[in-house]
Amino acid sequence: MINLVLFGPPGAGKGTQSEKLIKQYGFVHISTGDLFRWHTKNETELGKRVKEIMNSGSLVPDEITIAMLKEELDKNPNAKGFLFDGFPRTVAQAEALDRFMKDNGTAIHHVIALDVTEAEVRSRIAKRRSIENRVDDEEEKLNKRITEYFTKTVHVLPYYEKQGRLKTVQGIGEIEAIFGSICKIIDHK
Repeated sequence: MINLVLFGPPGAGKGTQSEKLIKQYGFVHISTGDLFRWHTKNETELGKRVKEIMNSGSLVPDEITIAMLKEELDKNPNAKGFLFDGFPRTVAQAEALDRFMKDNGTAIHHVIALDVTEAEVRSRIAKRRSIENRVDDEEEKLNKRITEYFTKTVHVLPYYEKQGRLKTVQGIGEIEAIFGSICKIIDHK
């Protein structure tokens, strides 16, 4: 089993690369953003709480996020591996994820950070907004998410770097070349 975290700001290409990685390796994709949107769309109790928080542009509290992740892992006991997208966003979440994975007899093996400039992220999201019309891509909410990433979330990287689990991949370029760089990391024995 290989478990990895795909890291990067909103619009870095995590979703695009996740799709390719799932097809290549058979990972179970766990995107906190997708989970939040699913619960919100289906108006679950959790979704109602998440909707209020997301609409304000704030991060969902750790205990809600961890509960959702646990539910997803429990649904997939025979998974070949898990690909976490959008989580962890804080050192406290990274520590909680490590404890949670250890309690489940596994670990996060790779943390792959897609290195993308803020200007590139804004350009990509402007295109995505016109195509997908995602609520979380609206200008004000997007500004909050980008600021959150570049001022807070990025500080999770040293946590993994100290443990030797962090690898950085240039996230600007051809999708296939970026994918190839990620695969080299995963396949390296």
